[in-house]
Amino acid sequence: MRIKAANQESIKEAAILLHAGGLVAMPTETVYGLAANAFDGKAVARIFEAKGRPSFNPLIVHVMDLDAAAELVEIDARAEAVADRFWPGPLTLILPRKANSEISELVSAGLPTLAVRVPRHKVTQELLRMAGVPLAAPSANRSGSLSPTAPIHVADSLGENVDLILAAGPSEVGLESTVLDLSGEQAVILRPGAVTPEDLSEVLGEDVLVEADVSDAPKSPGLTLKHYAPETPVRLNAVDVRDGEALLAFGSIKFMGVKSGGAAANLPEERLRNLSEDGDLHEAAANLFAMLKELDQDEHSAIAVMAIPDEGLGIAINDRLKRAASAAKTDSLKAS
Repeated sequence: MRIKAANQESIKEAAILLHAGGLVAMPTETVYGLAANAFDGKAVARIFEAKGRPSFNPLIVHVMDLDAAAELVEIDARAEAVADRFWPGPLTLILPRKANSEISELVSAGLPTLAVRVPRHKVTQELLRMAGVPLAAPSANRSGSLSPTAPIHVADSLGENVDLILAAGPSEVGLESTVLDLSGEQAVILRPGAVTPEDLSEVLGEDVLVEADVSDAPKSPGLTLKHYAPETPVRLNAVDVRDGEALLAFGSIKFMGVKSGGAAANLPEERLRNLSEDGDLHEAAANLFAMLKELDQDEHSAIAVMAIPDEGLGIAINDRLKRAASAAKTDSLKAS
């Protein structure tokens, strides 16, 4: 871990690190963020590992301006109005993710929405310009600890888990951004911050609800809410593949068989995905949501999932797989 004063040279170094899959702690006007290239799933997986998050939650994507956001999410008239008023600034918008968005599925935790923000800190803006990619960045601290408002807080919390800390003094606001969900008909604040409900209501010309615990929606970074789960039943710790099942593999499938006869390796492409043939948990985390979605097809009776080591990122992967299996069982009971 290195701490460097933010200047053109160190920001350029940070941009190079981000393109190489590294993690950079960057100053914003809210708190210091732990940034990774949002297009790079393996780099994003390192964020969760560094923070020690118990499960995969959506992350905020930082972009340079509204035009950059519009490449990733659907911008309606309401989003444009609040963005014109509060961006750049401490406001995050939850909006429908564009179908062709190349942002890692791990960033949005498999959800159909994406959290986006345009920070106003000059160092962050310059880093975004030099890097030329959107940056996924939660607060730069271990999960459950106080959010960092100074470089030393990042160093004390994350230590060697961050490759470079860009130091630019204390954060101006010192409080995480307001999170406003505009993906539905009702505008809802999922996380209060410096931009208040009154500020937003004035711009939108409607009441803005404040909901700290939305149980029936996707959505916000930093909140425990309903998570993505496939509609197809999920069978965990599979040692073989049953008739009609698809296989979500991990590692070698040399000795994995199909119950009715044959080898799992010979399954047709539409029934087989491997999170990581090399048994790499970073690669597996990066592929998790995208591959689940690819196998979530009506013609499959279930998705058989091979065992994942319950260590490191494997703990978070297994957490999401257990949620998926549980959700499928619940839906089956409701339908019966």
